[in-house]
Order: sequence, then C-alpha cells, then structure tokens
Amino acid sequence: MDNKSSPLMKICSFIVDKRNLFFLIYIILIIFSIFSSNWVSVENDLSEYLSDDTETRQTMDMMEKEYTTFGSAKVMISNISLSEAFEVYEKIKESPGVSETSFLPDYLKPGSTEVPDEDEELTLEEIRDHYNDSSALYNVVFRYADDDDRALESLDTLKASLASYDLHVSSDLGDVQADAIAEEMKLIIAVVGIVVVTVLILTSQTFGEVPVLLLTFVAAALINNGTNFLMGTISFVSNSVAIVLQLALSIDYAIIFCNHFKEEREHYDTRDAVIVSLAHSIPEISSSSLTTISGLLALLFMGYGLGADLGTTLTKSILISLVAVFTLMPGLLVLFSDLMMKTKHKNLVPMIPFVGRFAYATKRVIPPLFLLVAAAGFYFSNKCPYVYGYSTLTTPVRNDAQITEDMIEATFGSDNIIAINLPSHDYYKISKIAETLEAMPEIKSVTSLSNTEAKKGYMVSQPLTPRQFSEMADLDYDVSTMLYSMYASDKEEYGRIIGGVGKYRIPFIDIYMFLHDKIDEGYIDPDPEDRKDLDDTYDKLSLARRQLQGKTYERMLVSLELPEESPETFAFLGGLHRIIDPVFEAEMDEDPSLRVYIAGESTSEMDLKGQFETDNIVVSVVSVLFVLVILLFTFQSAGMPLLLIAVIEGAIFINFSFPTLMQANLFFISYLIVSSIQMGANIDYAIVMGSRYQECRKTMGRKDSIIETVNFAFPTIITSGSILAIAGTVIGFLTSDGAIAGIGQCLGRGTLISMFLVLLVLPQILLLGDKFIAKTAFSVSRPIRAKDESGIIRVDGMIRGRISGQIIGTVHGIIRGDVQASIISGDITKLADNEGQDIEEYIDEKDK
Repeated sequence: MDNKSSPLMKICSFIVDKRNLFFLIYIILIIFSIFSSNWVSVENDLSEYLSDDTETRQTMDMMEKEYTTFGSAKVMISNISLSEAFEVYEKIKESPGVSETSFLPDYLKPGSTEVPDEDEELTLEEIRDHYNDSSALYNVVFRYADDDDRALESLDTLKASLASYDLHVSSDLGDVQADAIAEEMKLIIAVVGIVVVTVLILTSQTFGEVPVLLLTFVAAALINNGTNFLMGTISFVSNSVAIVLQLALSIDYAIIFCNHFKEEREHYDTRDAVIVSLAHSIPEISSSSLTTISGLLALLFMGYGLGADLGTTLTKSILISLVAVFTLMPGLLVLFSDLMMKTKHKNLVPMIPFVGRFAYATKRVIPPLFLLVAAAGFYFSNKCPYVYGYSTLTTPVRNDAQITEDMIEATFGSDNIIAINLPSHDYYKISKIAETLEAMPEIKSVTSLSNTEAKKGYMVSQPLTPRQFSEMADLDYDVSTMLYSMYASDKEEYGRIIGGVGKYRIPFIDIYMFLHDKIDEGYIDPDPEDRKDLDDTYDKLSLARRQLQGKTYERMLVSLELPEESPETFAFLGGLHRIIDPVFEAEMDEDPSLRVYIAGESTSEMDLKGQFETDNIVVSVVSVLFVLVILLFTFQSAGMPLLLIAVIEGAIFINFSFPTLMQANLFFISYLIVSSIQMGANIDYAIVMGSRYQECRKTMGRKDSIIETVNFAFPTIITSGSILAIAGTVIGFLTSDGAIAGIGQCLGRGTLISMFLVLLVLPQILLLGDKFIAKTAFSVSRPIRAKDESGIIRVDGMIRGRISGQIIGTVHGIIRGDVQASIISGDITKLADNEGQDIEEYIDEKDK
C-alpha cells in the first residue's frame, strides 16, 4: 500500500502504528476522568438559568445579598390523634437546631380551658391547614441557613426523633431530588447499555465488533463526564442525560468506521485495512457529525441558559466521541481483528426491495398525503400545551420525595408563595401594602414585619414611643426613656435628646434589639426570669429580621389562593406592580437603582413563558439554517437539502402534535432541546438516503435507484435510529424528573417518526422531486467517458466497468493490468506500458 499518497494517509498510518501510545494516553485520561468527575458542580435549580434581564433572576440575586434564607421543612405525621399531634409539636420545638414551629394554637389542645380572643379564633379551614384526616402538618424552620450543613444535620436529628411515627418530610435541604435522579440514571444507563449491545449484535456481521464499539464509546463517555468540571457548573439535566444521548448520537461514527474496516479487510491485511478505512472514514464521519453539532449549537442561541448548558455539554461529548473513534478505535480494530474474522455470522438485517418498489408505485400518492399530515401536525403542534414549571407535570415514576409531596398536597393542599421586596423600611407604607393585599380574594395570607404581632397588639416593625415600649416590654418608664436617649446618642441624633425623647418613635424591632445589646453590656440588669423572656423574644426577632429585612429592602411573603401556573395567576402577578410601585415612587425617584422586586415559582414560570416565545423562533430558525448551509455544500444542490429538511421538519411537527392530541402537558424546554436534536441528528438518516439516491441516479433509472437506495440505507437507519429511539424512550419512562422525562419521551417518539418518514415517505419525495433536484444543482455533471487502458494505470474517481473483473465504486490507487471502465467522476491516467513491472518497483523508480 502506498503510504505517501496523501497527508491524510500519513496521519492514519501514524495513528495505527502508534496505537500503543494512544492506548496509554486513553488509560491515563480515563483514570483522571474517574477522579475529576467528582469535581463537577451540578446546579439543581433551573431558575438559575434565567437570563439576567428577567425579574425573577434579578430578584433572586438581590435577595441573596439582602436576606438569609433559613433551612425549613414540612413535617407530616399520619394516623395520629389531635392530642398526640400536640405532643409531637412540643417534641419538635425542643429538637436541636429548630428555631420555629408552626401548628395549631394551644386553646385547641384537647382538655384546654383557654378561651381565645375573638380575633384569634381560627376557622375550620384554617384548622385543616394543620390537622386534617387524622394527619398533622408542622412547618419547621431551623436556626441555620439553608446552605449550612448544620441545617441538614438538624433535619436528620428531627427525623430520627420522630421515626416511631408515620412520618413524611418534605424539604429542599440536601440534594434529595438530585440523588434520586442519579439513582434512576444508573438504571437507565444499564437498560440502554443492554439495548445497545442487543441492537449491535442483531445488526452486526461479526460478534467481535461489539466490544470494539463498546470500548470506544465507554472511553469517550468517561472522558466527557470527567471533563465536565471544565465548564464550571452544569445543570442536573445535562449531567443526567449527556452520557445516554452521547451514546445514541455518536454510535453511528464508530459503526461507519467499523463497516469500512470490514470491507477493506477483504483486500488488505489488518494494519493496512485499518489505515485505508480510517482515511475513508475521517471525512465521511466528520461531515456526518456537522449536522448533529449544528443542531446542538442552535441551543446556544437560547436566552434561557439551560439551552447553552446542554448544547455545550452535548457538543463536547460529540467531539470527544469523534476523537475517540479516530484515535482509539483504530488500535482496537487491530487488537480485535482476528476475533472479528472468527466470529462472523449471518447478517440479520434483511434486504427490503419491496419498500423501494412500493415507493415507486406510490410516488404520486404519498407526497400529497405527507403534506396534509405535516400541515395538520403544524396546526396541532402550535397548540401544544407547554408548561413552565413542574406543578402540572406527571411522570411515569415518582421518587420518594415526590410521593411525600403528593401526600402532603392531597391532605393539606398546596402553597403558592411569592416574595415581594419593597425598597423601604417605612412601617406605614408597608402596612398599607399588607392591608391592601390581605383584602384581595386572590391572596390567602401576608407575612411581613409590619403585620406580625410582637406583643400586646404591637407589630414587630411598628414605631413606638418610650411610653408605648415601656408598656409593651414591661419596663420602667424611666428606664425606657434612658434607653431611647442612649439609642439617639448611638445614632448621633442629638436633637432628639435636646428636644426630649418623649415623642421619639423607634421601630419596635430596632429598640428591642438595642435593649438586648445594652443588657449584654451591663447597662440594664433585668430579673433572671425576665432575661429568659427577653432572650427568647430576641432570638425570634433576630430570625425574623434576617429573613425579612435587609439593608435596603424589606421582604413580604405572600401566599396565593391561585395555582402555581395559570393565565389567571400570570395576569394577577402582572397587575401587582401597578398596585405597589406608586406607593414607593418617592424612594425610586430618589435612587433610580431601587425598584419593587417580585419572585416566586409563579413569577419564574411567567418569565420562562416570555423567554420561550423568543427562544422558540430563534432555535427553530437557527437549527434549520445551520443544517441547510451544511447540506448545500454536501449535495451541491438547493433542491435536495430543501426536500430532506422538509421531511424532518414535518417529523418535528407531527411529534409535537401528540401532546396536544393526548392533552398531556409538556415542559417547554423539552420542545426546544428535542427539536434541535431531531433536526441535527435525524437529518442524518435523510442524508444517507439522499446521498445514495443521488449517486445511484448517475448510472441507474429512478426505479432501480430507489430500490438500491432503500436497501443500502435501511441497515444504517434501523441501527442508529433504534438506538436513539430506545435510549430516549427509556429515559422518558424511567425518570421522575418532568423535564428529563419530556426530553426522553419526545426524543424517542420523534426519532421513530423520523425513521418512518425517511424510509416510507422520503423515497417517494425523491422520486417526485427528481427533476427539481437535477435543475437546482450548482454544477452540471460531466458526461460519462469510456476508457480502455492496459499497463500501470492511476484511477481516481467513480467508475463503472472492469478491472480484471467487474467493478463499480470510488477508487483511488494504481493498478497494473487491464482497465475497461466508464468514468462517472474523476479520471483514469495511464502511467506506463511496463505490464510486467511490479507497481512498487515502478513507484520507487519515480521517487528516485
């Protein structure tokens, strides 16, 4: 074999000859990746990927700076009497690390003689918020921030103390959902692995190629997973599905290379067969991967950051798979070559000439029917019931955390909380807002410092005079005035002291915290019993302030009667600013950086809805344009790319009409991601069909061409398509996460639809569009030329004829003998008449 014929051949020879070096490199990379995979930071909150210009993202950033969010949990105990529920309430309050527990008031305790005030008496509905159907619900707040490990330790201690009860705990502490998804993905990977091995065995021609394909993929997957830390932080969606989608999207590349090797192995020894097949495979595989990569890169244009996260992760996985196929797989083919030759078996993938004949017979019927179905798909897909949160999604499986949430919601209903952040600490303005909101039928309750009672009818943030404070705190009036004077001096408000502090008003929470500080400093010495009450109140106020009052903003927690996601909810949220903003107009005019911020699950979903409306158009257009440009260069024709894209776009429309027809909600990101993957990856099936048809039409009639095309493309489509379809379906039906389940189900269904259309609709479209393809070609084919040469002859191009035996195919090489062939493309050049001279001797002479 001539290793000097091209730079590509030299590179391929180097890769094969230095295979042991590449084995060592991959072993080192795999070992490193096993350790580095633990460095990957995974983001479990999808709202973190909202763009910076959304109100939810801005509000979250602001709240992180202004407040402390403490760890919390909902604790439900089933099959418990009311008296036992109060006993558990006391136990929870005494549990280490618990700072606050909400339950029913003591007057409802069985046997209690306490009579509540008229305004304190709870309605039956309010009682059922905490005790219903022999179940008790406690809202627990811990002393530590939600990102503090001590909060999780306190939760574990609480669970242990209540283990004897029928206990159900729902909390965001820890990575419960992420851990559940990680366990599910282990099962998914195992199932997909079994399926892939089965498909490869059934569609392969030798059992020995299966370990080659698997080793190549496993190495690429491990390295991709181990290099994810280079991205900083990746989403749990990318972290979960990347390895399965990497397999499904890139297994084609290894199969193409392996098939080329098996063909070349019939004519060359192992080393040379690997070199030649690698040289043929590199341009073909690289070209094939471009459409997949272009579809994934379209995700980078999304405003919602999850698209860029998944697009980058999967693009990296495809590139790593390509490198593994080009550098690791050649050595594996050399290593397993003998086994591959020994384990050949009958090809189990049948020829399907009847499909080609059916296509020819229905070429005028199927395309119009496809247009009608695609138009219907377009109509119904535009009515797809997209949702932007998890509250209305159902998944085939439910993890323990979700089951607990379902039980709590079924017994006590669900909470829809939003946080309204006001750019002021003005008690009267905030009280006015709280009163206005509480009067609205859409609002269940409002919690803020301005409407939380501290003692004796006074609110936590209400400004008090020295006399009011002395009455409320049971302090001597003289001590109270002294305290106010000390406060004025500490704040350098000396005019208050000179003019007298009798009318000086200080928010209760501020003067009370100041009182506690002066007690600690020894200026005031209360009785031990009073000191304990002071300390308890101080702890509660400190907790409330850190949660609800920041340096500039004050937070108000509002519980809505509205569902988490609905047009009514979004309309109500849109009107809140019109109610609240005018109250704080003076503050915002004085400092333009200030504004009223509102955040919650509902506002996040409203922002996502707005982003989706833009991202939907951008991703669809960009993915089609990317693929179109690649196909224009591939086919040198405008007609062929348009026909291929039309078929896959029709498959996308049909795919996303199913949620509409099934009345099943679909998480919006599933559409954006799957439509990009479907356009980028499934188009490869159409490319295989279109390329083969275009090639066959140079020497055959339309009917023979389409029969040959379908026979040729079927094994590739059935192997690649079944792996991607099954992988997606397994993901969709074995995960408890709504976003991941939607991606899997839509990808599996979409791939099956694409396979069906490519095999049973595209052939008819190619036949009907035959003249359109020819007329839109960028270059006119040269006429077929016949040549009859003997001696040493260089052949470069597509020929049909005899070289000491019949041949049809693309040939690059030097032949000693007789060539009688028609030149379809390329050229045949006679080099010498030395018929008896060996080719290698001839080349050596020329080199000299």
